[in-house]
Order: sequence, then C-alpha cells, then structure tokens
Amino acid sequence: MRPHKFRDSIIWQKARVLVKEIYAATNDFPSAEMFGLQGQSRRAVVSIAANIAEGSGKGTNKDFNNFLNIARGSLFELQTLLI
Repeated sequence: MRPHKFRDSIIWQKARVLVKEIYAATNDFPSAEMFGLQGQSRRAVVSIAANIAEGSGKGTNKDFNNFLNIARGSLFELQTLLI
C-alpha cells in the first residue's frame, strides 16, 4: 500500500487551520492558564493534525484508520477543554 498523501487531505488541511485558530484564541487566556487549559488545548489540537499525518505513513488502511480514531479522540478532548 502506498502512503496516503496527508498534505493533499482536506481533513489534514482543516486540522492545520484549526491549529492556527486555537493558538490565536488561547493567546488571550489568563497567564495562570499557561500550563493548564492553554497548554493542554494546544497539545490536543496539534495532536489532531499530527496523528492524521502519522497515520498516513503507516502500511495499512487499518493502521491509518486507527490513527484517525486517535485524532478524533484529540478533537473531542479539545472540544471539552474549550467548553
């Protein structure tokens, strides 16, 4: 199986846009949240795009789908942090 071309993937491109939006939005968080909600939100959003990219390089569609599920979990984590 050839690796998926993650850079051409709309889902990866949207994840990268979300990274930029979350970084911008969390700039306004209080300094007391630098290592709390701000840091965790940023780690979660980066994890979304990173897992899509990592999964695209795996050898099987099953592996790729597993990484997409991990990315989805990070998206749910981010959603919870923002709420």
